[in-house]
Amino acid sequence: MSKKKIDECIRESLNTYFHDMKGVEPHGMYDMLLSAVEKPLLEVVMQHAEQNQSRAAEWLGLNRNTLRKKLLDHKLLK
Repeated sequence: MSKKKIDECIRESLNTYFHDMKGVEPHGMYDMLLSAVEKPLLEVVMQHAEQNQSRAAEWLGLNRNTLRKKLLDHKLLK
């Protein structure tokens, strides 16, 4: 089984997105993409960090308070 790099998957998805737009110009792509990537990134990192916010923040290179805010923004904290 071949492994795809993350950037290859993103590039392929973006090309599909533009194809599906059928010539309509997109708007707000930057925020849309960041939002689409950020939530699953946080979910997976938190899972592998066993919900330890300090460890996850270190892995992500974020301040723990910043991570907590992002987790709240994405409704990943109860």
